[in-house]
Amino acid sequence: MTARRGLLVLEDGTVFPGRLAGRHDEVALGEVVFNTSLAGYQEILTDPSYAGQVVTMTAPLIGNYGVTSEDDEAARPWVAGLVVRELSPSFSNWRAQTSLLQYLEGHGIACIEGIDTRKLTRHIRSEGAMRCGIGPAELGAEQILQRVSKHPRMAGLDLTKVVTTGAPYSVSAEGAARFRVAVYDFGVKRRSLILLAQRGCDLTVFPSTTPAEVALEGEPDGVFLSNGPGDPAAVPGVAELIDALARREIPVFGICLGHQLISLGFGAETFKLLYGHRGGNHPVDNLATRRVEITSQNHGFAVRVEREGVPGAPDLLATHLNLNDGTLEGVRHRELPIFAVQYHPESAPGPHDSRYLFDEFVRLMGERRPG
Repeated sequence: MTARRGLLVLEDGTVFPGRLAGRHDEVALGEVVFNTSLAGYQEILTDPSYAGQVVTMTAPLIGNYGVTSEDDEAARPWVAGLVVRELSPSFSNWRAQTSLLQYLEGHGIACIEGIDTRKLTRHIRSEGAMRCGIGPAELGAEQILQRVSKHPRMAGLDLTKVVTTGAPYSVSAEGAARFRVAVYDFGVKRRSLILLAQRGCDLTVFPSTTPAEVALEGEPDGVFLSNGPGDPAAVPGVAELIDALARREIPVFGICLGHQLISLGFGAETFKLLYGHRGGNHPVDNLATRRVEITSQNHGFAVRVEREGVPGAPDLLATHLNLNDGTLEGVRHRELPIFAVQYHPESAPGPHDSRYLFDEFVRLMGERRPG
């Protein structure tokens, strides 16, 4: 059977022809970005931080080890679409349960293959991440472009309300429970919850809009602010949440969007990166240890930083910097047990250089309540 011809159309009018796979009964719309990871496509597909985005994989062959439910970071894929050079027609791995193509079809995710992903990536690096559409070639580039132009831009978009849990739920500690942790689900990944549970934390996961007084009713030993999608400046109630946590002097650990929200809560500013950081090979300078951590990242916004510190947030100290472009990758409060990093220390996918941050969170909770 001949593959159906498709088009990837960017909002600047650039057109990339390819072959449709996965769902292709309508135009898939989102912000086109690229990820440089060599593996981990399933974790990327199911990372809620990718909600509203069409992900381009720069590795040339995707799908060769199949799909297993053990690697899901959420109950469903969150990407708006997938762009690859070649979708592997076969797979081989002892853990695999199905092919990537079957997985995409089963979840209704649009995919286009046969794209010159190197050319597309260079275009995004030059012109920036932008809106796009994946659709059948017979529809025509102009009609797809019209739909793209009506799709909302990522800047100013709060997507946490789309990906968060609808109701609180619990995750039990593995072994003896030592701590109680309130988790704010802005798009939390399963691996983060697993790593906390492995360290003796009983977790209560709350919807993103939960008032601080509700999350703190159970007297948690710490609060975890998760990763998530969209524009951090568009998330409502940030100042009130961070202020309430600061007044309790409770250990707080934030990652990715959580890092941005903590920074905003203390007066910092965020801005949209040209094309973002997405992949498993980003070098980060730990300013305290002067060790370089190779990190897994997925974000399109960053917190402003200057040589003197974090503008607008004198209570925050910069702790990590990106060695590629000098952007802020971590902060801690100068007096309170609050710290955060921009990258993904749960490393799913990615290197494990930064998992020590979960141990640091546990240490802070132990100092507050030994045992």
